[in-house]
Amino acid sequence: MTALTGTGAESGIPTAAATRRPHTGKVTQTRVLTSEWIKFRSLRSSYWSLLVGCGAMIALGLLFSLVITKKWDTMPQVRRREFDAITVPLRGYFLAQLAVGVLGVMVVTGEYSTGMIRASLSAVPRRLPVLWAKAAVFAAAVWITTTVTAFACFFIGQTFFGSKHIQADLSTPGALRIVFGTGLYLTVVGLLGVGLGTIIRSTAGAIAALFATLLVLPVLGEVLNFTSFGDKVNPYLPSNAGQALLVVHTEASGQMRPWPGFALFVGYAVATFVVAAYLMKKRDA
Repeated sequence: MTALTGTGAESGIPTAAATRRPHTGKVTQTRVLTSEWIKFRSLRSSYWSLLVGCGAMIALGLLFSLVITKKWDTMPQVRRREFDAITVPLRGYFLAQLAVGVLGVMVVTGEYSTGMIRASLSAVPRRLPVLWAKAAVFAAAVWITTTVTAFACFFIGQTFFGSKHIQADLSTPGALRIVFGTGLYLTVVGLLGVGLGTIIRSTAGAIAALFATLLVLPVLGEVLNFTSFGDKVNPYLPSNAGQALLVVHTEASGQMRPWPGFALFVGYAVATFVVAAYLMKKRDA
């Protein structure tokens, strides 16, 4: 009996081992981005968080617009003068920021809680491309969905206001900035969540830190408004600075100018990511 010692190639019989070619591709930022996009769209929490945030924006915008339209004829003159057809339909962003912020936190802490982060960082030993990819995928998804939702809220509101001839349009001073700015503001809120999630690595802890930044600090700032020190600090708090982009007349509200305020808000997010990047490089997964 003759033993078969030849390989598939030598014997003329193709085998899986003979035809399989080793993968020699390098780890690139594009491939890491693709990986993070697959993970993001594979999670049900991504869809549900965005659905809750955008749904809250539309529902509250519809509610505010409907109530004001119904009450307009009997509304006192003082309230009429305070009415702003641009910002009323977009007030739901205040609730949407909570859903978007929680999603930003969970994009990172979800992997730490399951241990999947070890596989991600083993595949990308330099680590930081993972953080940049998570931030880029998250920012793109949130900006697109929230900006589309902001435009929908705006036009829904103007449809109601048109029956009372109090509507605005995108050519109204400040309108385009505020509608686009709503998506930008919510995107940066979510990125703050991503940065805090990377730093703290605990879902509960990062959400608490984010809510303290967005909700507690402004309340403390209102308390400080009774002092001369408060006037110097309150406009520069993170959420107050970012929301300057969503106000028609910032001079009357005591806030920063729109784009400088938003730039400062982005600066807070960048500072968070600097700390997050440093800790991701230094700590064990």
